[in-house]
Amino acid sequence: MMDTYLTAFQRYLDIERQASPHTLRNYLSDLHQFVHFASARLGQAAPLMPAQIEASLIRAFLSTLHQQGVGHTTLARKLASLRSFLHFLQQQGHVSENVAEQIQSPKIRRPLPNVLPIDQVFALLDTQVTPATVLSLRDQALLELLYATGIRVSELVALELQDVDLHSGTLRVQGKGRRERQVFFGKTAAQALQTYLEVRPAVLQEPAALFVNHRGARLSTRGVQWLIKRHCQRTGLPARTSPHTLRHAFATHLLDNGADLRAIQELLGHQQLSTTQKYTHVSTDRMLEVYDKAHPRARRPEGTP
Repeated sequence: MMDTYLTAFQRYLDIERQASPHTLRNYLSDLHQFVHFASARLGQAAPLMPAQIEASLIRAFLSTLHQQGVGHTTLARKLASLRSFLHFLQQQGHVSENVAEQIQSPKIRRPLPNVLPIDQVFALLDTQVTPATVLSLRDQALLELLYATGIRVSELVALELQDVDLHSGTLRVQGKGRRERQVFFGKTAAQALQTYLEVRPAVLQEPAALFVNHRGARLSTRGVQWLIKRHCQRTGLPARTSPHTLRHAFATHLLDNGADLRAIQELLGHQQLSTTQKYTHVSTDRMLEVYDKAHPRARRPEGTP
């Protein structure tokens, strides 16, 4: 019986909420795991019914996972899955209240983003491969675009030729939840893109894709990660540098230069301003470091606590 409710919930997420395949997969996996736990916990052979889902049962589920070593971030996601499912059941009249709302989410300590200083970003972008090839020009355009726009790597590889307007310096990007937004890029990225498009192979497996691999197929996220790692090795940058590092650099460098936090939120495609606010902590840490090093009265004498 519960499978019927889960199927209806999946349809609701897919059609009405337009959730991404990744979100659908995680939510349904979390819910199936809970249903299996709850059925075993209640010791019943009959299918679990919505009315049997109580706050104590959810707490026991999360507590068991915690004892098994599941981290706070994953526990918070599983609780969010249950809240969303029970909210749906409440709207449909299958339960009278959302008991998952009674449970406080685990506190998650979010690490500060790994941000490259501007000089290291420029070192990566200014790397020239001689002689220039189609793939090296593709890489140059790709790197410039990541830093110029701050888009996610999943958004980058999904770009098609029709999404790019070189004249206005804009991209049409489809982000999480299939939400579409417009982002901007400057002359340097536009020139790199123009150069790449002039030599881009004419015969392709996927002619609509903006960035393709050596076989003419759409470039994958793993392919982007690999080529960035290769360029970082060439320039001596940290091995942990990733496509997301350039996204962090984009946001932090904008903030350092006076950009409005809400404008950065729009450019990054964040639904919540709190997600963008993590960059203020990075900038504050950097300002304090500069102050401690530069201000003559900020430095403490040797040996003082």
